[in-house]
Amino acid sequence: MKNTSPIDITAEGIADEVANVQAKLGASFGTLRNVDNFDYGASDKEEVWRDGKVVLYRYTPVRKTLARIPILVSYALVNRPYMIDLQDDRSLVKGLLERGEDVYVIDWGYTDRSDKFLTLEDYIQRFLNGAVDFLRERHKVNAINLLGICQGGVFSLCYAALNPAKVKNLITMVTPVDFQTPDNMLSNWTQELDVDLFVDTMGNIPADVMNYSYLMLKPFRLNMQKYVGLVDILDNPKAVTDFLRMEKWIFDSPDQAGEAFRQFVKLFYQGNGFVNKDVDIGNRPVDLDDVTMPVLNIYAEQDHLVPPDASRKMKSLLGTRDYTELSFKGGHIGIYVSSRAQKEVPETIHHWLAKRAV
Repeated sequence: MKNTSPIDITAEGIADEVANVQAKLGASFGTLRNVDNFDYGASDKEEVWRDGKVVLYRYTPVRKTLARIPILVSYALVNRPYMIDLQDDRSLVKGLLERGEDVYVIDWGYTDRSDKFLTLEDYIQRFLNGAVDFLRERHKVNAINLLGICQGGVFSLCYAALNPAKVKNLITMVTPVDFQTPDNMLSNWTQELDVDLFVDTMGNIPADVMNYSYLMLKPFRLNMQKYVGLVDILDNPKAVTDFLRMEKWIFDSPDQAGEAFRQFVKLFYQGNGFVNKDVDIGNRPVDLDDVTMPVLNIYAEQDHLVPPDASRKMKSLLGTRDYTELSFKGGHIGIYVSSRAQKEVPETIHHWLAKRAV
């Protein structure tokens, strides 16, 4: 009998699917047993500067360094920065090194109770500024190239506005400036948050609280669907290793310093400080109109954490006359790890910097 249902389900199809799942599950015993401890990070690096728990690393060049001015990467506080160098075939850093860029990354470290009172001024004007000054002296240049990612991009915008003479070129990736776009679910959640009570009660904000908040933005996709999909790759050791490596990064999150968290939520999520010109760092007003150096802004079109409109607003707020915008067909993480990103993003950054090297 011909199947006229819009859903093509047959007894034979169900039997085949069951047999396929059983085969995958059977293969999983051998796959998981043989998955060794996996490394993350494709590129060698060395510590060159430190301030307490905060460390500046230089990635070892893989070819002759062509760039005279180094790139300093400022990542977010909520995750570890090795996302930009996750593995050999998924590495923004490797792509930049292969093109002759000199790349450094600031690692904020893991906070503990002694860091509860660190403020945004500490992160921006002490740690980030300390790394910038070290690089300026090391490379004998007046200004460096700064690449800010997500929350690290917000820090970089603040830094560039407060210290414009020290930043030659600014690159932002998946960085919000308008924190109250209608499609920003994370922002909607924080509007009624009593952040003072939250921080005063908890001190530092536990990493698990932050992680579960992000996972609940897409509860089915991030808590169930990806694990169901894991069944399809259980007979592929490399795919399983890649999956576990990504899972390690997702849950390898530092606690958040209480005072810095309090300030960030109030200034940006609740106050929309960039748009309303009401950001103050260390008793100094931050106005994005003071960001006058060239800016390359890269955002992801399917980003559920930083909606495109939250990033595109940057163009109307900056003081620079040299503004370039790149939209990437992918999500918040895909912009670093997808095969498409490996081809497009490092080349875009390198080419954009090369045109401004003189």
